[in-house]
Amino acid sequence: MSTPTSTPMSTGTSSASGSASTPVSTSSVDNILFATYVLISLASLTGLFSIYRLISSAARYIRRLTCLNNDTQMYFRMPNIWFGRVKKHLLYAPLFRSRHMQELQLLGRWGIGVLPTRFQTIFLTLVIGMNVALCATGIEWSQAGSPNMLDHLRNRAGTLAVVNLIPLVIMGGRNNPLIQGLKISFDTFNLVHRWFGRIIVIEAIVHTISFTVKAVKLAGWNGIQAELHSSKLIISGFIGTVGFVFIILHSSAILRHAFYETFLHMHILVVILVFAALYIHLDGLQQLIYVQIAITSWAIERAIRLALMIYRNAGRGGTVATIEPLAGDAIRVTIKMARPWDYQPGQYMFLTLPSIGLWTSHPFSVAWSATEECLDSEKGLARNRQDILALQQTTISAVIRRRDGFTNALYKKAEKARGRLTMTAMVEGPYGGLHSLRSYGSVLIFAGGVGITHQVGYVRDLVAGFANGTVATRRIMLVWIIQSPEHLEWIRPWMTAILALDKRRDVLRVQLFVTRPRATKEIHSPSATVQMFPGRPNIDTLVGLECEAQVGAMGVSVCGTGALADDVRMAVRKRQGVANIDFVEESYSW
Repeated sequence: MSTPTSTPMSTGTSSASGSASTPVSTSSVDNILFATYVLISLASLTGLFSIYRLISSAARYIRRLTCLNNDTQMYFRMPNIWFGRVKKHLLYAPLFRSRHMQELQLLGRWGIGVLPTRFQTIFLTLVIGMNVALCATGIEWSQAGSPNMLDHLRNRAGTLAVVNLIPLVIMGGRNNPLIQGLKISFDTFNLVHRWFGRIIVIEAIVHTISFTVKAVKLAGWNGIQAELHSSKLIISGFIGTVGFVFIILHSSAILRHAFYETFLHMHILVVILVFAALYIHLDGLQQLIYVQIAITSWAIERAIRLALMIYRNAGRGGTVATIEPLAGDAIRVTIKMARPWDYQPGQYMFLTLPSIGLWTSHPFSVAWSATEECLDSEKGLARNRQDILALQQTTISAVIRRRDGFTNALYKKAEKARGRLTMTAMVEGPYGGLHSLRSYGSVLIFAGGVGITHQVGYVRDLVAGFANGTVATRRIMLVWIIQSPEHLEWIRPWMTAILALDKRRDVLRVQLFVTRPRATKEIHSPSATVQMFPGRPNIDTLVGLECEAQVGAMGVSVCGTGALADDVRMAVRKRQGVANIDFVEESYSW
């Protein structure tokens, strides 16, 4: 008669040969109950945050409607002292003093990630604490090392590991429905995704060690070696654990940043392998349902992405990109879409250029969008609204700064063409566009370098809305920090269009800061509303001056380097409780 054992990732109890499973025990029922606690807790937090987002969205909508014909907006200028403290010390606060988006570096050379905010840290601490508590509760710690204690710890850790796969998969998807529902960026969900991954790996290791210690005590290392050659449960569990450990090692920030395409492809392949191993490993056990849900969620998200990719790019001649090299190691990409694109400020896309890399897609902010009539002699003149929409073609544009890998290869190809280069493209999106600035009486927009591509859409939207009377905005200040005046060429055609908009001078001011001018004659201000300065701006002073002249509620948005974002965050936090001021940060990391 064989001695009852368990496999490295098993969450129930099985015979050594893996041929039969024992009846469900009270311990197994507790494990399922604790797994349910995980899902209920996460669902409850999601529900609470949904309520908060619903209330805040309703308040912004009412504020916008109320201020459409109100030029002073004095009521909305007054701060809420209590909520200001919450924003200062919790919602906007870095983990420690001021550093959040400025990347930490190892030996001053390799980026190892950023520190989470204080609110993110509290959430992650709660998730980690919940897993530790559920993993430790009810375990016979007084009988440390006993077979009974090791069985319970093994089953508990394994169950928690597989149930955490569900939030792991959901939060790692580009089409995660919670992004739009909760107005939380993919960047934040990606952070939580990585931490859930770390939790799962630790639980898988605890599960495997618990099995190994017991098995060695009962049958020795020779017994484990024999089962590794004979039991598919143990083999699949071993593969699953090794796969988890590999994923956590190759997902380090240093490797992700240095070899992003390789990391992404390896990540997907190993995830598929781990899912397959877990499916075999848990066959016949109650915990298999969690793996099935995770696999189904992952497959649905991938299917949605594929369907959207086909819809966006198939038909009407396909999607075509025109590449134009610019000064300052940049490229302007203008894309004629096969299908209409309902552009909103703050959106981004994933761009694939098959001639550069068929299996690589990279995120870029959509800086500009235009709709033009696509003449088709076969269709003739438009007779109704449906015909008009069918004849419209959306053009979206982005500016891409030359880096390593994909962007470097694209820049070299465009430069070699010595002019405009046209190629087939595939666009996935739109993503983002989570924040609207239309309810703020005053808007202060910061951009650093190519970060202007995220902000220029907001400027056009607000200036046009002011002229049409559809926004609450009465003051707009754009602050753009660049290294050289030649970088102005990146968005010159778009800024020319914005500066020509009706009533632009009544609402928009632009300040350009050139940090590395070659000569003082390069620094000149075209007008009183468009000014150029040498050096770096004093962020705190600029925010303070805008607060003094503030109309209604004030929104401050930033997209740029980590250091710039941290400086703007600090300046906004200092004025909580003194002014009604909100902070919007745009970033994308992987």
